[in-house]
Amino acid sequence: MRQKSIFAAVAAAALLVLATGQTALSDSLGSAKTSSASAAAATTAGCGKTPTLRSGSQTITTSGKNRSWILRIPDNYDNTRPYRLIIAYHWLNGTAQIVDSGGSDGAVWAYYGLKQVSNNSTIFIAPQGINNGWGNSNGEDLTFTDDMLKLVESNLCVDTTQRFALGWSYGGAMSFAVACARPTVFRAVAVYSGAQLSGCNGGTQPVAYMGIHGIHDSVLNISQGRSLRDRFVSNNGCTPQSPREPSQGSLTHIITAYSGCRAGYPVVWAAFDGDHTPSPNDGSTSTSGARTWTTAEVWKFFTQFQSGPTTSPSASPSQSPSQSPSQSPSQSPSQSPSQSPSGGTGACRVTATVNAWNNGLTENLAITNTGSSTINGWSLVFTLPGGQTITSGWNATYSPTSGQVTAKNMSYNGTLAPGGTTEVGFQANHTGNAGKPTSFTLNGSPCTIA
Repeated sequence: MRQKSIFAAVAAAALLVLATGQTALSDSLGSAKTSSASAAAATTAGCGKTPTLRSGSQTITTSGKNRSWILRIPDNYDNTRPYRLIIAYHWLNGTAQIVDSGGSDGAVWAYYGLKQVSNNSTIFIAPQGINNGWGNSNGEDLTFTDDMLKLVESNLCVDTTQRFALGWSYGGAMSFAVACARPTVFRAVAVYSGAQLSGCNGGTQPVAYMGIHGIHDSVLNISQGRSLRDRFVSNNGCTPQSPREPSQGSLTHIITAYSGCRAGYPVVWAAFDGDHTPSPNDGSTSTSGARTWTTAEVWKFFTQFQSGPTTSPSASPSQSPSQSPSQSPSQSPSQSPSQSPSGGTGACRVTATVNAWNNGLTENLAITNTGSSTINGWSLVFTLPGGQTITSGWNATYSPTSGQVTAKNMSYNGTLAPGGTTEVGFQANHTGNAGKPTSFTLNGSPCTIA
């Protein structure tokens, strides 16, 4: 991704933007009265339509300019199913094409690694910035975002309570601007190594917020990332604190979930011993999208939110700082399921998708209730191949971390209606065998493997 070569350019852009200030941002979507964070799940005009949009490069006229962007629609797209939507902003001198392709890391790092772990559950957008940046002059990049959303949602079936944005460096700055100006449009954002470079119109309402920053970032000092975080610590009603951060030379990261936040509006801070990068690796000064821990953590943060009103999940993934890799196999939004398994012991289907590298992997599990009765509380049992050990997980608790594992529902995803699907997953180390489990049982009943 040529990260080192753009450090000075990012710093220069930061100084320029801070010197010139920002003008007011447009608010065509932000003026909507219904909050995507508090309203029941709403579907878009594209639901039920045969779409005219196709995956690939797109153009749109916005603010009097011709702008380009890339759209990725899930394989086997179903126009009756509302999909999660993620916008991924590139960095200064990056491009939409690199975000879409994953650059030198390949498909494993496309859309900051989230496309591969999404397992065809999500619509992705990679916008192209003017002059390969996000200066947001007169709010034009925010209007661009609005106009892309309008076009996509008029063609495709989107769950309006499941819109997310993320980006690194200048892209992180744009994601922060979106959080400030479109709090009723985006459910959550993830800001990698960001600073206030693209403006913050509004910035007084809560948005679920994840910040990731290197402790010795030589381009955008970590103090700038902390400042962005603290705005949403305040907006979200979290208890202020100075979260633990790793020491230089430790080559690790520490994740802190703030306590006291308003229900459904968590703030998570991930500080790592490293420089200006979106893809740090524990135990190494090198960077790699294929081996970074950020993919699993951001995916876990986004997928904790379920369609519908914001009442649960809990205020934050955990109530105390934790050093990662965690001593517990799961860093999910709650440490125990809220329901005991009952009913619905009929048929089930599991789709397992593995993304592996030399000594690690992530595995996404889509669990579908193919029976005729509702499942209230579930336990999924499977056996890991020899040499695999779970290091973290999302949307379920996992015990033990090797051998025969039981994954149990969280407080917010324990109910599975007939035909309903929930997605969980984990990150694991392996010693050479990166295969999938060969069988699964849900509440004691064998599952079909898709």
